[in-house]
Amino acid sequence: MYYDYLIVGAGLFGAVWAHEMKERGCRSLVIDRRSHIAGNIYTEKVNGIHVHRYGAHIFHTSDEEVWQYVQKFAHFNNFINAPVARYKDELYNLPFNMNTFSRMWGVRTPAEAMARIEEQVAEVRVAEPANLEEQALNLVGHDVYEKLVKGYTEKQWGRDCRELPAFIIRRLPLRFVYDNNYFNDPYQGIPVGGYTAIVEKMLEGTPVLLNTAYEGAVRELTEAERSALSGDEAGAHFAMGDDLFGTVMYTGRIDDFFGDCYGPLEYRSLRFETEVLPEVDNFQGNAVVNYTEREVPYTRIIEHKFFEFGRDSETGEPIKGTIITREYPDHWEQGKEPYYPINNERNDAIYQKYAALAQEKPHVIFGGRLGMYRYYDMDKVIRAALDLVRAQ
Repeated sequence: MYYDYLIVGAGLFGAVWAHEMKERGCRSLVIDRRSHIAGNIYTEKVNGIHVHRYGAHIFHTSDEEVWQYVQKFAHFNNFINAPVARYKDELYNLPFNMNTFSRMWGVRTPAEAMARIEEQVAEVRVAEPANLEEQALNLVGHDVYEKLVKGYTEKQWGRDCRELPAFIIRRLPLRFVYDNNYFNDPYQGIPVGGYTAIVEKMLEGTPVLLNTAYEGAVRELTEAERSALSGDEAGAHFAMGDDLFGTVMYTGRIDDFFGDCYGPLEYRSLRFETEVLPEVDNFQGNAVVNYTEREVPYTRIIEHKFFEFGRDSETGEPIKGTIITREYPDHWEQGKEPYYPINNERNDAIYQKYAALAQEKPHVIFGGRLGMYRYYDMDKVIRAALDLVRAQ
């Protein structure tokens, strides 16, 4: 069997690629080392609730073409992300807006809030911030930094803010309006029926092998084997069992593909603890609550039912019970899931070495956040995949 593409990874990038190539008349085979499709946007229905197994995923975009594209695969509800931050026994609205400032200082007007921030910034201003703490204090002052930035950031990175470089925080958006909408994007929502259904539709008509890792399953053809092929198969450079492939679309770690020959790139990982609470109908009153003090080990609790307003997406009936997930930042090491590339100067230099090696592999295309070593929101994943398809 001959395939034009072997797509490594059944996540969002690989699924978009598979769909677009099928539309162009190409044959693809998708493999994934996990036991399910959809990668980190995988959702699973439990007790009528679509559970986000790998953390909260809220689709938002300013890209109208991408928004119209995802509408082909799902109907989106009008969920607006309005997280709440908990610092000790205090609750604040996010993003930093007039509701936040009013709760923190008792101010009522934008002018009062601006004056309070300017006063605090003036007290601590550093001409050239040497670390993240100094940078953040320069931007928002002491109160916002101590209560809403410091602990959360240190948990995310696993290091003290004074040990983190200043460039990690370019800006901290301050909104002097009473608006709790976390995103500025005009298009936002959650797919009715969960994200897995989107990927299922994208992969319709394309064979998928799960529990199948690229390493050890696929080999590059020898020169003699290539020369023995004819016709459309002449360009096939890879094989897995009896299947032949012309090109590999690889969405795994680019450093792993090359055997970490320049050393592994760095990532941050996550750990999730999910709890089913059949006797509790409303645990926290919001889809996402962030915990911003360092002493609380998790960064947020997700209450999944509220992504679909507490109702079953099929029946429309209120859901009894609830499901919550605590999200813990984690040090990444081999064997753990790499979630966030750490794009600092050192890692970017190493990535450029791997990117140069990739140029020597004309029949391998690297895509997605791990293949391209950059963090992408979901809309940016789709945009990058569509752009790469059009460049072929």
